[in-house]
Amino acid sequence: MQWIGRILVILMVLLLAIPTLGMILVFVPVGLWISAIFAGVPVSLQSLVGMKLRKVNPHNMVEPLISATKAGLDLNIDEMEAHYLAGGNVGRVISAMISADKAAIDLNWKRATAIDLAGRDVLQAVQTSVNPRVINTPRVSAVAKDGIQLIAVARVTIRANLDRLVGGAGEETILARVGEGTVSAIGSAESHKSVLENPDQISKRVLSAGLDSGTAFEILSIDIADVDVGRNIGAQLQIDQAEADKQIAQARAEQRRAMAVAQEQEMVARTQEMRARVVEAEAEVPKAMAEAFRAGNMGIMDYYRMRNVQADTSMRESLGNEPDSGTTPTT
Repeated sequence: MQWIGRILVILMVLLLAIPTLGMILVFVPVGLWISAIFAGVPVSLQSLVGMKLRKVNPHNMVEPLISATKAGLDLNIDEMEAHYLAGGNVGRVISAMISADKAAIDLNWKRATAIDLAGRDVLQAVQTSVNPRVINTPRVSAVAKDGIQLIAVARVTIRANLDRLVGGAGEETILARVGEGTVSAIGSAESHKSVLENPDQISKRVLSAGLDSGTAFEILSIDIADVDVGRNIGAQLQIDQAEADKQIAQARAEQRRAMAVAQEQEMVARTQEMRARVVEAEAEVPKAMAEAFRAGNMGIMDYYRMRNVQADTSMRESLGNEPDSGTTPTT
């Protein structure tokens, strides 16, 4: 009976130990610890448990550390965990450092983490530094001095500058500066034909302007991919100017016509005024004659002579106003 009791105790201990051991194995990544030991990475179980307590996934720390160690990089797991807690991507930083080491690019842990925390893709930056990338500018329109519009498209070959990747301007600034330089180069050309014959003069002028200053990239080359001829902007501007001059001239002519009409109406009004004065003066003649008769300054014979003169004058005016009948009057 004693051996049966011992067996029962052993079974009870096993029943309690297996769940406890399972919980320990779940909380403590023993398998990851063993993998690190066989990879030659000195990681203690205490460090792995501490990561669990700090809510850090041990796999995100140990696996990149194994890759870095195999690649010959000497890294500190505490610094890796600090970068992870700061919001960085440890795996991407390690991959970037391995790629940079293979390409003989000087990229230490401090610079790589700074680039990553700045929001840049450090792995892509290393790849761009090793394998330069080509970006196409949008269609840029400019007008040469002869008034012809040209539409150019450029291809810009850039390489990441790791020293200026933190705080440096991005690709948008490169494209904007290249577009500005293209407009300036075309605008300074005497003729659009010279640009079509030698499109490389655009790239040479733009490239010599140091457009990559203050950016996170280095411009290796600028190639003009396409140049199209647009509208004759100069002729269109001349047409618009001529139309504007014509409208101004028409407005001035209309102003002069209105002034002439106003002057004509003013002269008509003055004529009517003078006629009214004449009529008014003629109305005073009988009064003056009566006054002359009363004063003895005019006699009856003077009156009749004046009437004869008036009658003769009236007859002459009537004869002068008659239409020509084609016959010669007899005397």
